[in-house]
Amino acid sequence: MKVTVIGLGYVGLPLACAIARKTKHSVVGYDISEEKIEIIKKRECPIDDEQCEKDLKEISFNCTSNSEQIRGSDIYIVCVPTPVLNDYTPNLEPLKEAVLEISKFLEKGQTVVIESTINPGVCEEIVKPLLEEKTALKAGVDFDIAHCPERINPGDPVWNVYNIPRNVGSTRAETTKMLADFYRSFIDNEVNEMPDLKSVEATKIIENTFRDINIAFVNELAKSFDVLGIDLVTVIKGAANKPFAFMPHYPSCGVGGHCIPVDPYFLIERAKKSGFDHKYLKLAREINNSMPFYTIELLANGLNEFEKSIKGAKIALLGMSYKADVGDIRESPSLKIEKLLLKSGANLTVFDPYFPLLSNVSNLKDALKDAFAIVIATDHKEFLNINPEMLANTKVKVIIDGKNCLNKSAFKEAGFYYKGIGH
Repeated sequence: MKVTVIGLGYVGLPLACAIARKTKHSVVGYDISEEKIEIIKKRECPIDDEQCEKDLKEISFNCTSNSEQIRGSDIYIVCVPTPVLNDYTPNLEPLKEAVLEISKFLEKGQTVVIESTINPGVCEEIVKPLLEEKTALKAGVDFDIAHCPERINPGDPVWNVYNIPRNVGSTRAETTKMLADFYRSFIDNEVNEMPDLKSVEATKIIENTFRDINIAFVNELAKSFDVLGIDLVTVIKGAANKPFAFMPHYPSCGVGGHCIPVDPYFLIERAKKSGFDHKYLKLAREINNSMPFYTIELLANGLNEFEKSIKGAKIALLGMSYKADVGDIRESPSLKIEKLLLKSGANLTVFDPYFPLLSNVSNLKDALKDAFAIVIATDHKEFLNINPEMLANTKVKVIIDGKNCLNKSAFKEAGFYYKGIGH
C-alpha cells in the first residue's frame, strides 16, 4: 500500500519511520514546513526522540512539503497538533486544514486515519462532513474514516512507537480489522479493535484526564499538607507500598506537555455542547493551572524570611522544558513561572541546556552566579547534581524545588531555606 503520514512532529515522524522500517509499504511523510522537510532529508531529527534519530540514519522514505505527492494513498494518517485556544476551547483548525488537503485527492476505497488527539464526536461531526462535502463521496460506503489515538511519551527510554499498545476504530468493522492488522505489522504489542469511532476517540481523552485529575489531587494535598506541616512526598511513598487500589502521583510546579493539560478541555467543551457540565474536570484544571502561582508564593515566603521581596531579587530559573531531559516546551509551566517572575520585577536569570535561545546564560555556573534564590522548574539531570557544597561559595540562600528533585535534608541541614511542592 501507499501510506501517507501528514504532520511530521513528535507523533507523525516516529510513525512514518516505523512504517518504513517494519513494512514494505510505500511511505510518504508530508508536512507544510519546508524547513522541517529539509532537516529530515539530511537524515537529521527535528524532534527530541532517540529512536527516531536512529531510524532516520538507517531508513528512508519520501519526505515532502508538496501535497501533490500524497495523491493515490491507500491510507492517509493525520498527525497534526490539536492545541487549545487562550480560552481553553479546542483549536481544530490544523486538523481541518489537513483534512481539506486530503479531500483534494480522496478516492473510493481509501481510508483516512486520525491520530491527532480529538474529543468524542470529531470524526463524525467534523471530519466526515468536510470530506463528504468536498468529494461527493460517502463515508462508510466509498471511503472510510478511522481513529487510532496517538500514544507517545517523549524522552521515554522504554516505551516508543514500536511497543506501545494501541486502539483503533472505524466506520466499518472490516476496515477496523484491516487497520488493526496494518498497525500490528510494525507494533510489537496489542492493537485493540474498538466497536465505533466515538468509543475510540474517548479512550485517549480519559487516559490523560485520569492523569490530570490525580495530579490535581496531589497538588491540592501539597497545599493542604504544607499548612498542616506534613511532608506529602513522604506520605505518598508510604501509601504506594499498598499492592492494590493505589497509584502514586506526585505534586509539582505545574502540568505541561501537549496532552495532559490540553485533553480535558476537549471533553469539557464537547460535553458542554450536549448540556453536561464537567465540574470535576474543570476543578482539576483550575488546581493544576494554579501551581505556577503557588510556586511563586513559596518563593515570596522564602525571600520574606530574609526581608527581601521578588522585586529586584536576583533569581535563577532552572528549566524551561515541561519534563526532564527533553527539549519540549509545549504547555510548560516554566513559561508561566517566568512571566510571573518578570511581572513581579525579579532580576531573572534563565537557563535550560535544551533551550539556549530561551536562556540568558550559557551554563549552570553562570545561572547561579550572584543569584539569591533558585527556582527549579524542570528536573533535568544536570540540575540533580546541585548540592549544598556546590552552593557554598555562592549567594544562594533560598531554594524552591518545583520538582522535589533535590535532597531536602541536606539543604536544610546546611542552613538553606529549602521548599519543595508539598515537600
